[in-house]
Amino acid sequence: MKRLLFLVCLTLGSLLISLTSFKPSTTEQLTIPVSKDQQTLHEKIKDYAETHNEQPIDAVIDRVWKAIPGYNGLFIDVDQSFKQMASANQFDKELLIYKEERPAVTLADLPPSPIFKGNPEKTMVAFLINVAWGNEFIPPILKALETHDVKATFFLDGSWTKNNPEMATMIFAQGHEIGNHAFTHPDLAQTTLAKTKEELHKTNEVIQETIGVKPKWFGPPSGSFNQQTVDVARQLDMYTVLWTIDTVDWKQPETAPMVNKIVNGVENGSMVLMHPTKPTAEGMDDMIRRIKEKGLSIGTVSNLLSEQRMETPESANDFIPLEYR
Repeated sequence: MKRLLFLVCLTLGSLLISLTSFKPSTTEQLTIPVSKDQQTLHEKIKDYAETHNEQPIDAVIDRVWKAIPGYNGLFIDVDQSFKQMASANQFDKELLIYKEERPAVTLADLPPSPIFKGNPEKTMVAFLINVAWGNEFIPPILKALETHDVKATFFLDGSWTKNNPEMATMIFAQGHEIGNHAFTHPDLAQTTLAKTKEELHKTNEVIQETIGVKPKWFGPPSGSFNQQTVDVARQLDMYTVLWTIDTVDWKQPETAPMVNKIVNGVENGSMVLMHPTKPTAEGMDDMIRRIKEKGLSIGTVSNLLSEQRMETPESANDFIPLEYR
């Protein structure tokens, strides 16, 4: 009997601790006082939320595309939305309050792996512009980007940066993101560990000395890399970025067919590789315009690979910023 009484007390004690320590997750709604005549409104908001909330998408290692970033969930804050509608006691989609929730797994949680594309739910593409030559075409490319208010990520070769500090500074000053493209354009799939570390570290140093920023993204020259490359980049706090679709502009293709290939090929999450070449300089304006006509935004690699959602529904007139867990 004493043993039975002890087990009952232990069970009740554990239950009490669980109840007092319980905290609702960010996706659960905290109930607020609702008058009897407003219960219908509150229930309507709850029902609407249940069918319109979007769960976060975790970052994953895909069998083909390797590391794919996650995407924030979007939730209707039932209680805050109710407060917005309480005075009129009438459901109004334009008064709904939304909040984002970060996925449980992000790129930082994944083992070192190359990244070829963004999350397929994100209606954005990124331009990756590798720079080791082609100075004469950089100004017209920058002008086209500025005309359309587009920011790209320029992956700078370290030796090029050292020899062209004014141009590197000009690119950065116009609001574009700067990535690491190694120092001497090596074949990193064939280099030693020591040489790989030297190439990446030396490039970071010269970029920091020139424009004062440390790159977050590393673009392997010619797309040549192995797991050692990816590991070294991660040790230097960089992620290895490749591409989804390639202009192959270094072969000097005809401008119009090149632009058509890119415009027809891009989709949610695409990363487009290019260089400062004549066809890219000539086709940039048309490429940007037509990609936007497909309903896609164009941003930096950081923009594309972040979990941040593109936008809240048009019906939302307020937005609760991210609360990272």
